[in-house]
Amino acid sequence: MQTFNTITSRIFDIILAPFGHRAIWFDLLLWPILAGVVALLIYKAVSNQKGIAAAKRRIVVHLLEVVLYRENVLGVLGSTVRGLGQNLRYLGYNVLPMLIMFVPMTIILVQLVANYAYAPLARGDVQLLEVTLAPNARGEARTVSATFPAAIAVQAGPVRTADGRVFWRLEMLEDGDHAIQIKVGDETEQKMVAVGAQPRKVPVLRTRTWEALLYPGEAALPASSSFETIRLKAPERDLGPFPSGEGGILLWFFVASLIAGFLLRKRLGVTL
Repeated sequence: MQTFNTITSRIFDIILAPFGHRAIWFDLLLWPILAGVVALLIYKAVSNQKGIAAAKRRIVVHLLEVVLYRENVLGVLGSTVRGLGQNLRYLGYNVLPMLIMFVPMTIILVQLVANYAYAPLARGDVQLLEVTLAPNARGEARTVSATFPAAIAVQAGPVRTADGRVFWRLEMLEDGDHAIQIKVGDETEQKMVAVGAQPRKVPVLRTRTWEALLYPGEAALPASSSFETIRLKAPERDLGPFPSGEGGILLWFFVASLIAGFLLRKRLGVTL
């Protein structure tokens, strides 16, 4: 996971935000359109275009049979069954291209979320640092400790729960990118905190699970780590005319890429 995140993040750190993170409109317009084009090209290359066209024609034929021969019950039933069979064939033609498309679409989406979904915490903000231990290490919750930089004040904590979670309530005192050191047993891990200054990629979660693929802002935790997750939430970034937060970017990305794909399908010679 970490190797994959490192490679994709290095690539996108170069090609994203060519005008800086303030020009959000550029990437949030460009990348969904490019994703729609990439999806069309993959679909055209991988799918059975002749089979799809034939299945669509037969579906229309069977629908017309249902309308024209609606007084013939057995005929309508037969046309309906045959139409459903062609629908299943059409769906079958779409399975492989959809699976292949999923990979590049997800990579682009994850990087957009990492760069634009969150804003740095502001000076004076109060937020919870949440540490969750792995199931095999939850008995060590009382040994979890943390070292905080002078730019972050601890208002309360550590508060430990029976399910292996540990919380601190923190206040941000200075702008910058600050490192918190968290220790359990012989293992020490780091959590970065972005406070103030310019808009940038904001790390919110480190985890050892598959979710690390969705949060490339920081290195994934080692698979053998005693920590399950280390989380410090950040506010959603105001994206102006675009919907905000992870869900907002997800919605915008898929709507915009679908519209772009639909409008460009004939120009690229793709049968959907």
